[in-house]
Amino acid sequence: MHLQESGEMYLETILILSKKSNFVRAIDVGEYMGYSKPSVSRAVGLLKAGGYIQVDENGAITLLPPGQEVAERIYERHRVLTDFFTRIGVDPDVAESDACRIEHVISEETFNAWRAHEEAQP
Repeated sequence: MHLQESGEMYLETILILSKKSNFVRAIDVGEYMGYSKPSVSRAVGLLKAGGYIQVDENGAITLLPPGQEVAERIYERHRVLTDFFTRIGVDPDVAESDACRIEHVISEETFNAWRAHEEAQP
């Protein structure tokens, strides 16, 4: 199953929330993202069917290895891009917003080159 940008955003959100709490529910995801219950329910169902997450009998959402991999990749992109944009003088809120859009469309090759360039800087 190929993930759309929205699926990546849901996985990234689950990762972020799981760093704050061991118990992440669909309602937490919806509140964090500002999405309605039906939208979150549909996304959770698709991610579950795709093997990216599991939901236990108490409603706790856990990232499965494929979901964890996607979430960590997207979150790393988000952090690196946001940091870069703020370092070159972009307002932090704008940097965050721009990074959130770019993280989904930048190629792996370009991101890896960017990251290597940044790491090589003094």
